[in-house]
Amino acid sequence: MFWTDPNGFGPLFRVPSKIMLGTSSAVNISSAATCQPLVHIIEADQAPLLAKAFFGGGDPGPITATMAHVPELVEVALPFLGTILSPTNIDFRTKEIVILRTSALLACRYCVDSHTTVALDAGLSANEAHTLRNESASITETFTAPRELALINWIDAVATGTGRVTPTTRAEMGKLFAEHEIVELTMLIGATMLLNRYASALELPVGADTITRLAAEGFERFP
Repeated sequence: MFWTDPNGFGPLFRVPSKIMLGTSSAVNISSAATCQPLVHIIEADQAPLLAKAFFGGGDPGPITATMAHVPELVEVALPFLGTILSPTNIDFRTKEIVILRTSALLACRYCVDSHTTVALDAGLSANEAHTLRNESASITETFTAPRELALINWIDAVATGTGRVTPTTRAEMGKLFAEHEIVELTMLIGATMLLNRYASALELPVGADTITRLAAEGFERFP
């Protein structure tokens, strides 16, 4: 299920990018809530006319279903997110390292819980996922590939720092990644940060099936 999409984001997202915006298994929005979102999660039959296309597959996930309050925003934001989160020359595993690590650094429960299961499907081991979530061994004890270590240092610097990135971190990225990879990976960090803060601020609910799978894989809910 390399880029399987179980969530249904409507016609635009009937491509692998959808898996990046929702929970890891299809659930009924109304039955999956574990908290009370700040704004109402729009059901398909309530979707504004301009947003209905994004509900074409049924439950589009809480990100799309809350953005639908502003249809003009959905029309702009989702194509952008679909482009940056969809399959490219950067492999699925690498993208999930970026998303899971960034989400953990920004303490986004919705994104960490959802993308832990996606990361496992992308080929990360349970230990690697725990490490990216800051729940087990240090990064250098778990990850040994130079490119992945450089990338994680880059994620940490971009997602948590202010001002310029240190010359050493920049040099490592420049040495191990092509320029187009640096651009895309940095944009992916930024897009993930946007979704982190959006999901956390609104307290979007994690799907019940995702919570069940986390437990089965030996993961606690992210704090």
